[in-house]
Amino acid sequence: MFRLSFAFAAIAVLSLINFYSYKRFLKRLDIFCKIQGVIKWLMILMNLCEIFYFAVLRLDNLDPILYLLFSAMIGVSFMLFCVALVYDLFHIPYAKIPHDYSRRLFIKMVFDVTMLILAFSYIAKGFLNGMKAPRIKEVDIFIGGLASELSVVQITDLHIGKTLGKDFMDAVVQQINALDADIVVITGDLVDMPVNQIGDKLDALRAIESRLGVYYVPGNHEYFYGVNTIMEHVRSLGVHVLDNRSMVINHTINLVGVMDMMGKRFDFEPPDLAKALLHVKPELPTILLSHQPKFVNEVKDEKIDLILSGHTHGGQIFPFGLLVLLDQPYLSGLYQHSAQTQVFVSNGAGYWGPAVRIMAPSEIVKIHLKPKVKA
Repeated sequence: MFRLSFAFAAIAVLSLINFYSYKRFLKRLDIFCKIQGVIKWLMILMNLCEIFYFAVLRLDNLDPILYLLFSAMIGVSFMLFCVALVYDLFHIPYAKIPHDYSRRLFIKMVFDVTMLILAFSYIAKGFLNGMKAPRIKEVDIFIGGLASELSVVQITDLHIGKTLGKDFMDAVVQQINALDADIVVITGDLVDMPVNQIGDKLDALRAIESRLGVYYVPGNHEYFYGVNTIMEHVRSLGVHVLDNRSMVINHTINLVGVMDMMGKRFDFEPPDLAKALLHVKPELPTILLSHQPKFVNEVKDEKIDLILSGHTHGGQIFPFGLLVLLDQPYLSGLYQHSAQTQVFVSNGAGYWGPAVRIMAPSEIVKIHLKPKVKA
């Protein structure tokens, strides 16, 4: 029911923004005056592709190329809408400035061409960025009570599925192994398909090299495809699944993991922080793995030193991050949530929907945990 409601809402929103982009931008471009009929039908076709995308989102036999093409239309729609808003913002005050007719036509032509170049550049840059391999981001985080330095590699939001598959997973693991990590953590949305379709796509997880193990918590997308069977499959690949439980790592830190907050909406396998913290050693620093950064609002008096999250994709397509912040307290990077607790949110290594990224590059993060020196 949740996915059906989401699909209807997404189709409605995309239809509205496509209509706005056509009426307030594309239809007003004099350069397109002779092909307005073609432009109109292209927008209708794009909208039909998006409707088809959400209608067949879970079909097992959908060709990956079609899936990639239809999902790309969502990115194009959003980026055209952003350009249309900018066009409107500049066009409204311009229309009120007195000019003679010939000068007005010239200024409008220059303005229209400039906005078209902006639109093409914005869209092209987004798809080029989406196809790039994840960058390596290194971050120093200081933790009180930490006895010695630890390196933690975090990957999140790989979304292994119809478009990102075994080759992508293998390449990510190669990047991880080059980082010489003490610990590797996977903070959810690892897969976007049921277990019976995964095959060998995740087998590279067995090859991850880390001195103190690989640890995983599920994200919201695992709930769409059978969270328990996915966790079992991940366990079979030698990964520790922290499903509302904790482990003491090298007598140095408590590593705690909670299920995703989607479990509350599904009323199935919800996050349980009290259960997860049952066996922690209070004298050690505590690192919590939670897919969604807003789980920090569930933390009250518990001693949590650092939360590692993903989910937001850093907004994925600027300025979509502004909408993400309506749901999540943090978007990307390191935040001091309280005197006790820091939150780090990764942009993620993959993507969901369109293979597009603008001002939110995909990343694999190497976190250097360092002892905080008392002032």
